[in-house]
Amino acid sequence: MLPKEFLDRMEKQLGEEYPQFLESLERPRAVALRLNPLKGNAPQLPFVQANVPWEPMGFYYDPSARPGLHPYHEAGVYYLQEASAMAPVALLDPQPGERICDLCAAPGGKTTQIAGRMTGEGFLLCNEINPKRAKILSRNIERLGVANALVTNEHPQTLAEKYRNFFDRVLVDAPCSGEGMFRKEEAAVTDWSPETVRMCANRQGEILHSAAQLVRPGGRLVYSTCTFAPEENEQTIEAFLKAHPEFTPEKMDAPWFTPGPNGSFRMWPHKLLGEGHFAAVLRKNGEGEDDVRQLSGEKLPVLWQSFAKEMGIRLPEGKAVVFGQSLYWVPEEMPDIRGVRVMRPGLELGQVKKDRFQPAHALALWLKTAKTTWDMPAHSKETTAYMHGETIPAPVSGWCLVTVDGYSLGWGKGDGKVLKNHYPKGLRR
Repeated sequence: MLPKEFLDRMEKQLGEEYPQFLESLERPRAVALRLNPLKGNAPQLPFVQANVPWEPMGFYYDPSARPGLHPYHEAGVYYLQEASAMAPVALLDPQPGERICDLCAAPGGKTTQIAGRMTGEGFLLCNEINPKRAKILSRNIERLGVANALVTNEHPQTLAEKYRNFFDRVLVDAPCSGEGMFRKEEAAVTDWSPETVRMCANRQGEILHSAAQLVRPGGRLVYSTCTFAPEENEQTIEAFLKAHPEFTPEKMDAPWFTPGPNGSFRMWPHKLLGEGHFAAVLRKNGEGEDDVRQLSGEKLPVLWQSFAKEMGIRLPEGKAVVFGQSLYWVPEEMPDIRGVRVMRPGLELGQVKKDRFQPAHALALWLKTAKTTWDMPAHSKETTAYMHGETIPAPVSGWCLVTVDGYSLGWGKGDGKVLKNHYPKGLRR
């Protein structure tokens, strides 16, 4: 049962299309996933169906297949993501080598979509103000093998003050009343009220104000929500443009979506295979220079260099930083992170324990190959045993990259007969 206030507003909002809208909410949901280009060539997935029109790596799938339980999911080969939720990044259009910020990034669907389009080149800052959700974001960044991302747990205004005019593109997928998720999440219905809509609209205006400061002159800002409420969508953008005359709406070629005022688009569930979504594309006027300091690098420890040589690992351009007890590899473009709550500064390489280098699980998921590997079929007893945390028979000595059908899954360490399991305990089934 949907709230009466919501239904009354939608009837006024849609007019003649209102019956079609109601009918679409009764249809089974279309579920989708997005292949991860950072993992190399895409596998043949028998449960994949038609392509999502606005995302080349997006595909609808048979929901009975339960792809979240497949080893490929744990190997980061794909990300389960609602089809309409892929639209804002398509409009953001991130490019390799750019500086990009996802300001409200958890759980990581849009962040990893951005990372895939960047192909490992450039710098990606993904932020989440909620600490628990920031941890989930960090885990998904790791699972999909993203090396050039800094994960922060900060208030947007703190980032705005520190990284003013730094980013080529900024995405604000704002917290909202979630009306577009009514069919997907029962909690979205029970939590809804007109007061919630107004509260969300106020918060969205504050986040957009911070985002405006992060975008460099000439850069692009994309705002999105998963709600139908005009207060959180068109009205929020209209108020933002009045307060920020340095931004103008940008025209985009997006034939799949319904265009609206001020560079906005609607994704209606009765017009496409997906849930409700809204997005607006804005451009910051002018051209300018960066005004943030660069982070000074540190030399790689000798033990890492020895391990990398032994395994044949070649890192992209970047620099090493020590963060906590671990060694990380970060993009050259990463700015000064002092004074910012950082969850994950880049690609975790590993730790030095008892004068020995122990590689990180994140490094395994980033790698496509190594000098020493042990490959297993996805549906084999060995793969199941490995994901349970068990040792597996393998004539391998020393550290070994464990792969499933050629996709990296984790580390093992062999004695010539069996492979000791280094799959993280928190991921074991």
